Amino acid sequence: MRIANALALTLALGAPLAVNPANAEPLKVAGPWEITGIEPAQTGYVFSRLQVAETLVTTDKQGDLVPGLAQTWATSDDGLTWSFTLRGNAVFHDGTPVTAETTAASLKRSLAGVGVLSQAPIAAIASEGDTVQITLSKPFSALPAYLVHFSTIILAPSSFDAAGKIVQIVGSGPYKVKALTPPARLELAASGAWWGGKPGIEEVNYLAVGQGETRALMAESGEADVVFSMLPVSVDRLKVNPKLDVQIATIPRTRILKVNAASPFFDQIEERQAISAAIDRVGITKVILRNADLAATQLFPPAMKGWNVSGVQPLEKNVEKAKELLAAAGWTPGNDGILEKDGKRFSVTMLTYASWPELPPIATAIQAQLRQVGIETKVSVANSSEIPARHKDGTLEMGLISRLYSIVPDPVGTLLQDYGKGGSDWGSMGWDNPEMQGIVQELAATSDPKVRAPLQTRAVEILQQELPSIPVTWSELAIVSSKRITGVEVDPLEVNYGLSSIRWAQ
Repeated sequence: MRIANALALTLALGAPLAVNPANAEPLKVAGPWEITGIEPAQTGYVFSRLQVAETLVTTDKQGDLVPGLAQTWATSDDGLTWSFTLRGNAVFHDGTPVTAETTAASLKRSLAGVGVLSQAPIAAIASEGDTVQITLSKPFSALPAYLVHFSTIILAPSSFDAAGKIVQIVGSGPYKVKALTPPARLELAASGAWWGGKPGIEEVNYLAVGQGETRALMAESGEADVVFSMLPVSVDRLKVNPKLDVQIATIPRTRILKVNAASPFFDQIEERQAISAAIDRVGITKVILRNADLAATQLFPPAMKGWNVSGVQPLEKNVEKAKELLAAAGWTPGNDGILEKDGKRFSVTMLTYASWPELPPIATAIQAQLRQVGIETKVSVANSSEIPARHKDGTLEMGLISRLYSIVPDPVGTLLQDYGKGGSDWGSMGWDNPEMQGIVQELAATSDPKVRAPLQTRAVEILQQELPSIPVTWSELAIVSSKRITGVEVDPLEVNYGLSSIRWAQ
């Protein structure tokens, strides 16, 4: 979303008021994420992060599973039945209690949709007293982690019409929806009955702003109190502003090239390996991200213990090797230097989006680097929704995306989704590896670290060799906040931004 001038910014978020903790001034939040609908599987992360709706299980800042709406959970000896006991004082925003019956109904709807629950071997969901029971067709140790995912937010029956279509978000968090104007604006008010207590600030106004530099200007001018996802070039400037605080955390998110492995350009391993070898990751991270340590030598960053494997051959730039691999795959230079094979030019479109502001400049850098090995790349910047849409209709050739590997706190959840049979909207496309599929199934069935360790290593080796997704850089999350407020914390897993803990500074 573009905002032309300061007046428009003021109208969008409200003019700054004098600091007075007693007044009703809203907390003004800006981020890159548009609200394109209210279906949880689509944009539930907005309502989860802003504490409107809650899940049964959540995470702490270390990534460990902790109680959400469920106070405790346990599994049967055979691993086929999970019981989640609800806290007794949770209330929906319409005043109705959060019961096991309403929770089970909400989860059944999630299971029937396109969210992550459809990836789990769930046979039945039922309620008994204050407990939700989930029966599995086979053991699945990652189930509690799946119930952290935003597509499983628990909604009141009043959220749906008679046909079961969602018509409003009625959750149980500290904030309730006051007004929603898709795709850019969401106004929240304190619910007044949250089990966790009263939030520090009564009202929150969220504005989706796609341009990173615009968000930086909003932080500087006071048009936003909290701003998420800043470009490193803006962070350097904002760090020296005495009115602002800047927090940065490494997060389990990787920027990757999603390629159509069924296309004639990427159907051979050598072609995908050549693309990887042509990319100057160190140069990209130094110039664009201002941190060379973010060069992705493999898919998972070092912070993901057990998933970053020191023994694999690191991905690195080697232009001559890239040319050799392309020649081995049958590509030869044409008159203009662009590679050709069977009368077809190696000319592809790289689709990306600006809601993560660093993606377009990274795409432009990769475009120039691929040209050095004879690959013509056209960069197209569109909405992020274009990636899954082009995946589904088969027209995606290459996409530069930002993939969060803690979308389910156990990375097995993302692997199962991205690299299982058929791939996924944000995972592999046209790539089928039975060994990988078997590994993720085995990982999902056990929580024993000794059993998991060699499986995790082998999974990383396969992804490193076959490159169904080509890692480019790892990620940091930068949050800029006004010194008018306190209590701002970075959630490295991006599950919950803890807005209810923020206070006006005294």
